[in-house]
Amino acid sequence: MFTETAVFDLLLPGDSRTLKQKRSYVRPILAMLKKYEVSVAEVGFHDLYGRAQIGVAVVAAEAGQARAVIDTCENQMAGRPEIELLSVRRRLYGDED
Repeated sequence: MFTETAVFDLLLPGDSRTLKQKRSYVRPILAMLKKYEVSVAEVGFHDLYGRAQIGVAVVAAEAGQARAVIDTCENQMAGRPEIELLSVRRRLYGDED
């Protein structure tokens, strides 16, 4: 069994100056990522309106399967024109971890 996690650091558009505007960007991202059967949540920068951190985790039987799912999530995040993907931190956990 393998678990891979990723934390996406996002820069939101300049018009996200309220929590309501920030949520209007974050909620569709969370919904899009859930389509890939991953666990996903906003995990950081709760107090910054122009930034967000999205955490994603997947469990798979093989390491390659876990990587492929997180790769797909990363590609989808990078392809969203309304946000800027600043960084991605990934980690793979195996049976021995």
